[in-house]
Amino acid sequence: QVQLVESGGGGVLAGDSLRLTCRASGPTFTSYAIAWFRQVPGKEREFVASISRSGSTTYYADSVKDRFIISRDDAENRVFLQMNSLTSEDTGVYYCGAPVIPGIATERDPSDYHTWGQGPQVTVSS
Repeated sequence: QVQLVESGGGGVLAGDSLRLTCRASGPTFTSYAIAWFRQVPGKEREFVASISRSGSTTYYADSVKDRFIISRDDAENRVFLQMNSLTSEDTGVYYCGAPVIPGIATERDPSDYHTWGQGPQVTVSS
């Protein structure tokens, strides 16, 4: 089973960019679609973006579409989330997750994911 560790969070100003990295361990990484979610206190974890096993298909929440880019490097067992034109609404703890059904990249409910990293904080100040 794949294990995930995120990195790259921090504090930035509105309009800045930030890149998060999800590093996977385990021999089956290429069998998994991977998704990014985020969560703020008092709210449910929400879908941000996902990428298929092959990397050829990506999905985005409407709130981040055209600003965020998800990509993967299977040689390095990593998935990236490039976040551009950040706003205060993007503040939260960001998690990468592996779906219960490894090859499904279209799920947007966090209950469909069973493997999470520890979640770095992203804080965007205006």
